[in-house]
Amino acid sequence: MIAIVDYRAGNLTSVLLALEHLGVPSEITSDPAKILAAERVVFPGDGAAGESMRNLRELGLIETLRAVVERGTPFFGICIGMQILFDFSEENDGVACLGFVPGRVTRFQPAERAVKIPQMGWNAVRFRQSHPLFAGIEDESEFYFIHSYYPVPADPAHCYGETEYAGVCFASAVGKGNLFATQFHPERSGRIGLRMLRNFTEWDGRC
Repeated sequence: MIAIVDYRAGNLTSVLLALEHLGVPSEITSDPAKILAAERVVFPGDGAAGESMRNLRELGLIETLRAVVERGTPFFGICIGMQILFDFSEENDGVACLGFVPGRVTRFQPAERAVKIPQMGWNAVRFRQSHPLFAGIEDESEFYFIHSYYPVPADPAHCYGETEYAGVCFASAVGKGNLFATQFHPERSGRIGLRMLRNFTEWDGRC
């Protein structure tokens, strides 16, 4: 079973429906016991870093997620579920995050007024290095994005995919051991996004 982390925010149902389409058993839950017992864990959604971290604290899930990662359970973070994996986010006047991946999250600052923030729509992802979740997906395939902030890994080795927007080349896919995360939404990215989710359901957490 795949546990989809319910943190009282974000669009969780779209991930559930995508996994159901793939025929994969999954459940939206905030129960620490169910999350710890799951074969895989997804942290999806839209939202802000401050609210997401506050809700995780109130639900008692920070140590649960830490245990999931330390156990080697395959873990997939999506959008805000990617950003809160880093040490710190500039959003909401600065938020300390989970610290699973060294680095920070910063806001787009386009030099041209014509560039819209948030980035909303399709954009290409260039693979920096191979990963099991990229199996069967062509380099520079397009995925769906919606975000105003982007991650900056402290170690370039954690960057698996990159995307260009607002004059910045940023990490749009990161990985560290059994943890993988994307700034884009695979569940909203059609056939290619479904292929990435299928790859995750078959991944053993090793690269």
